[in-house]
Amino acid sequence: MINKIVTTMAEAMAGIRDGSTVLIGGFGSVGQPDALIEALIEQGASGLTCVANNAGTGHAGLARLMELGRVRKIICSFPRSAGSTVFEELYRLGKIELEIVPQGTMAERMRAAGAGVPAFYTATSVGTPLARGKEEREFNGRRYVMEHALNADVALVEAWEGDRWGNLAYRASGQNFNAVMATAAELTIAQVSRIRELGEIQPEHVHTPGIFVNRVIHVDRGPDWA
Repeated sequence: MINKIVTTMAEAMAGIRDGSTVLIGGFGSVGQPDALIEALIEQGASGLTCVANNAGTGHAGLARLMELGRVRKIICSFPRSAGSTVFEELYRLGKIELEIVPQGTMAERMRAAGAGVPAFYTATSVGTPLARGKEEREFNGRRYVMEHALNADVALVEAWEGDRWGNLAYRASGQNFNAVMATAAELTIAQVSRIRELGEIQPEHVHTPGIFVNRVIHVDRGPDWA
C-alpha cells in the first residue's frame, strides 16, 4: 500500500545531505513551506545551494538558515527586498554566493528539469550581464541565450491539501513556484494543511500528481484554511 504520509519532521527531513541543492517554494511569504524550512534548520544539513524567489526576510525561515551559515549559494530572482538584511550582510562580507535568474527563466529551468529537457533558449537576458559566458544562437533574426535545466536534490513545497499517494492541490496564489519545483527534485517533501482520503481530491483539481512527491506531512494552518 502506497503511503507517503510521514508523522514527524525528522522523518520528513531524513537523508538530506550536506551540499544539497534545495528548492524552496513560495513567493515571498505566500505559499512558503515555513515548517519545512524550520525542520531543515533543525536537521543540520549545511553547504546548501538554495533556490527561491527571494533571499528571505527578517531572521526567520530561509533568512535564518543563511544566518546560521548553512547556505553556500542562493539562486533567486529578487535578492534584495524589504527585510532582506541577513542576505545583504552576508553578501557584503563575501560569505554567500549569488546567482540572479529572471523569474520566468527560473520557472522554466525547473519546468525543463521536470520534463527531462536538459537546456533551452530564451531571449530574456540577451545583451545583459546575466548572459555573460552563456552560449547564444540566432533564430529568425533574434538572439537567444541558452539556459540549463535546474535540477535539485530536494524540493520543499507547501500545498493546501494532499493524500497518501502524494497528490497535491494548491490554493490560489499558493501554487506559484511550488508546482514546478515539485517536479524538479529527486526528493520532494510537501507540507499540507489538510490530509484527504484517496478520491477526495478530484483528478481535475490535482496540481501536482503524486508521482512527483515522496513525502507528505500535515501542518495545520488553522480554520482559515479549511
